[in-house]
Amino acid sequence: MNKMIYGLFFGDSITYGEYDGVFGGWVDILKRYALQKYNEGSNELILFNLGIGGETTEGLLNRIPHEMKARNSADGNIVFISYGANDLAVKDGNQMVNQSQFKVNIEIAIQDARLYSKDIYLISILPISENIDSKVSPTGKIRTNEDVVIYNQILKNIATENSLNYIDFHSAFLQDKEILLSKDGVHPNEKGYGMMAEIAIPIIEKYL
Repeated sequence: MNKMIYGLFFGDSITYGEYDGVFGGWVDILKRYALQKYNEGSNELILFNLGIGGETTEGLLNRIPHEMKARNSADGNIVFISYGANDLAVKDGNQMVNQSQFKVNIEIAIQDARLYSKDIYLISILPISENIDSKVSPTGKIRTNEDVVIYNQILKNIATENSLNYIDFHSAFLQDKEILLSKDGVHPNEKGYGMMAEIAIPIIEKYL
């Protein structure tokens, strides 16, 4: 008998798929792929895109217990946590969520997720374009690639310490980031989102 497994993608606008008018972002590509596989006779893997534009890990902590409880499959849940691009941003002279608080928030979110799932993936922060590195964005935020590396190291360390999976989109983007990012220098373009989906498909195939 086929199983019904839920995949929950928590994140910000990059999880949501902002600026991708063609595919709807990498999570939506995965949703269509999982549905196609189900129609071919695989397990039913239902993916929920829970990305919210502009959200930091502070917002994640407010909702992850409720989201997990509302979307809990008896056959198993997979949880993807993708944060940091907003946390590391500096606005009005202050970092939205500093390094130590970011670490604490991610660890609390993991504890909440573990009540419902043993399959948890932490996702790296993407590099930003050199054109916007250290510059004030239209939303008043300043991001640097130096901070991206620091926050990614925090995520890697947490993944290692908690025996979690780590998806390294950062390394995949690094060399060709200027052609994989949209005009704003933060979000992927259609090509970038497509590459993220290609990297993630083998991961979700394990559950199909």
